[in-house]
Amino acid sequence: EVQLQASGGGLVQAGKSLRLSCTASGFSLDDYAVGWIRQAPGKERERVICISFSGESTSYTNSVQGRFTISRHSANNTVYLHMNSLKPEDTALYHCALERHCALLRISDARGQGTQVTVSS
Repeated sequence: EVQLQASGGGLVQAGKSLRLSCTASGFSLDDYAVGWIRQAPGKERERVICISFSGESTSYTNSVQGRFTISRHSANNTVYLHMNSLKPEDTALYHCALERHCALLRISDARGQGTQVTVSS
């Protein structure tokens, strides 16, 4: 069965860190560029960050540069979103997204139910 599961969300205080996981089953994430897309309450979805086949990352949102990084762990068939120095404005539902290339990533590429991140001030 082909599945893509986002996990690792939770309630954290501002300034803390959190790691989200995007884990695949039934196919290899190494065959895709993998990104994260988030949707804050009352706002439209926005692209956050993406990792290419070669491991290069692309940030789409200035507000996360220097705080969020993305990495692959092929053995676990997982892509991680490392979120540091979290801010209340990072509160959102975070979704995994798949594309052929990070340059093609769109908000409509978001998959699954996502994982909720809530940052308290």
